[in-house]
Amino acid sequence: MASGSNDDTKLLDLFDEGYALFESVSHCDEPTNSVCIQSKIKQAMRMLEDCTRLTSMAGVFSSNESLEEIPSENLRLLLLPALLGTLALKLTVPNRMEVVETSDVYFRDFIQRCNDYGISDIHLEPPVEPDPEEVERSMANVRSSFDLASAARGRASKIERYLKEKMLEDELKMLAPLVRAGEQVDDEVKRDYYVKLIKSYATKAEEEIDCLQSEKRILVHIKNQAKKDESLTGVEEKRRRPNTAPPPKPLKPVIITKDELQKAVFGVGYPSLPTMTVQEFYDKRVKDGTFPDPNKSSTSKAGGGGQVKDRDEEEEAERDRLEEQDDEETLNRQRQMDDYKDDHKRGWGNRYNRS
Repeated sequence: MASGSNDDTKLLDLFDEGYALFESVSHCDEPTNSVCIQSKIKQAMRMLEDCTRLTSMAGVFSSNESLEEIPSENLRLLLLPALLGTLALKLTVPNRMEVVETSDVYFRDFIQRCNDYGISDIHLEPPVEPDPEEVERSMANVRSSFDLASAARGRASKIERYLKEKMLEDELKMLAPLVRAGEQVDDEVKRDYYVKLIKSYATKAEEEIDCLQSEKRILVHIKNQAKKDESLTGVEEKRRRPNTAPPPKPLKPVIITKDELQKAVFGVGYPSLPTMTVQEFYDKRVKDGTFPDPNKSSTSKAGGGGQVKDRDEEEEAERDRLEEQDDEETLNRQRQMDDYKDDHKRGWGNRYNRS
């Protein structure tokens, strides 16, 4: 008996640890598809799967017992399939249909066990095994087959389910601090808390099953469309788009580094980012014609400088020739410039606030 009690304690400790991880994942602000959250989800699932195996080996639940015969401490173990189904839905894997079917099995097992113990009375339809042709017909006739009466009944059922779930959540918020007190809490209070918690998850599981049946049909429809697109692409692509241009190159960031050493460092650290030195960048721009070629520009500058020099010499020679011939216009211009210099001494207009 002592050994059995010790095993039960280890099982409950493992469940509490897995449930705490489940709660942290459920109330986390990080995106579900992040590496950290996905790692926590898989870790929590491994822990809760171990709890399920240990629960089965220990024979905690029996088909011929009632709810009153289950110890209050063990009631929380009834949540195992509901928690595993909820975590499975958060997995990001390529095959979504596997996730949907796995979660559906978990939720159905959980609700069936709740019904067996009298905790809930939920009628479940058999799981949907959607036929591709039937799904396509239902998708095509979705508007014409819309039944207003059934939609109203479904809406009323969802409202009733929501109100029941809301009431249970309010009661759980009141009982949770008492249960967290540990051994000081009364056994009846603890039992009432776990039963209400199981009922709350049963309501959520019923809603999830309805959503999963719809998602199955959608996944089958998507698979059918993908097959049609593949066949259309393989047979008619050339006929429909004979002159298709090649796809544009993907845009990639270019990091400009100062020298070869930095290029080697960045290249090793970020191999997906192409890098180049400043000199390589300039040479590429010259090759593309964006920047001028330094060799050609220096030659053109040298030639331009010689032309300017020759032009200045010609102007100077022309002025000397006019002065020698006593050209009156040239002499008048020089006299006016001399008078201007007499009246405007160099530096007079640049006082910079000095008196």
